[in-house]
Amino acid sequence: MPDFECQLKKYRQLKGMTQEQLAVLAGVRRETIMRLEKAQYNPSLKLAVAISRAVDAPIEKIFIFPTM
Repeated sequence: MPDFECQLKKYRQLKGMTQEQLAVLAGVRRETIMRLEKAQYNPSLKLAVAISRAVDAPIEKIFIFPTM
C-alpha cells in the first residue's frame, strides 16, 4: 500500500500533457512519471517542485500524504 496518494495523472491530463512531455519538462524518464502516478515512487522535493510547476498545481494537491 502506498504511503501517499498521487493526483499527478489528473493534473497532467488537465494540462493536455503526455507522460513523455511531462518527463521532459521535469527532467526524468517517462517511467518515473508512470511510477509516480501509481504512487509507487516517492519523489524528491526537487522533482515534486518541477512537476508542480510543469502542471501548474500546488505540490500538496498533487502529492497527498496522510497526517500522522
